[in-house]
Amino acid sequence: MSEKNFAAWMEEIQQRTETALADVLPADNIAPQRLHAAMRYAVLGGGKRVRPLLVHAAGRLAGADPARLDRIACAVELIHAYSLVHDDLPCMDDDVLRRGKPTVHVEYDEATALLVGDALQALAFQVLADTPLAATPAVQLEMIALLGRASGSRGMAGGQAIDLGAVGKQLTREELEFMHIHKTGALIRASVLLGAQCGDALPAEQLAPLDHYGKVVGLLFQVVDDILDAQADTATLGKTAGKDADQNKPTYVTLLGMSEARTLSESLLANAQEALSSFGPGAVRLAELANFIVHRRF
Repeated sequence: MSEKNFAAWMEEIQQRTETALADVLPADNIAPQRLHAAMRYAVLGGGKRVRPLLVHAAGRLAGADPARLDRIACAVELIHAYSLVHDDLPCMDDDVLRRGKPTVHVEYDEATALLVGDALQALAFQVLADTPLAATPAVQLEMIALLGRASGSRGMAGGQAIDLGAVGKQLTREELEFMHIHKTGALIRASVLLGAQCGDALPAEQLAPLDHYGKVVGLLFQVVDDILDAQADTATLGKTAGKDADQNKPTYVTLLGMSEARTLSESLLANAQEALSSFGPGAVRLAELANFIVHRRF
């Protein structure tokens, strides 16, 4: 597919996701109005929607109903948004800018930001549970469990705990990879698998390389994020540039240097593309997304 076609597809999915999120989020005129307004502030009108894009790309491979994929996309994006709200709190990364606007605790207050994250996490699982999204109830239960694992102490939350404990320390490459497989990679990996589970059951020999693709793309996203954090400015990123370095956090750039980090990103891209080699044209969007993640500028 041409870049123009991919760009059009990406914009379509981003717009679908925005509309679906606006629908599942409580209206800000429903009590408690301030909390609901803050939830909508945290989620709507920003972000690349990489996780929903992965959901739809993997779902396309499995012939999934786009309306069902919209629900899955909402669930993973709600989890992602909640994690950003909590990560920005003073007790975590203490950041004041996210997606080009004040963070939730700055725009509202810390207590509201905490509740926003709690409510978005709960809403994600409600969205997964309250309508049929898979061929059987058993598959849908597994999808709910998968998102729980990816979000919890063995996934995203655990990775954040490791990240907080690593401040000021020199990690090995294996330790850094372990941290990011959990903190960033778990939800990205889950997005791919959830999209695939929403459609026709894929044979085991296809699920394994698809899962490998999700794992590699999760690491790829973090390597590129570290590169951008080191070289882009705040206006471009929409968040505070250089924050990891300022807080003395280990990154792929501080560990490997910029040149080797770039080389690693290209190696991971090739690995991700190789994982898709058996799928043929059906995996074109997944392949294009891996390229997009490597070559994005923000």
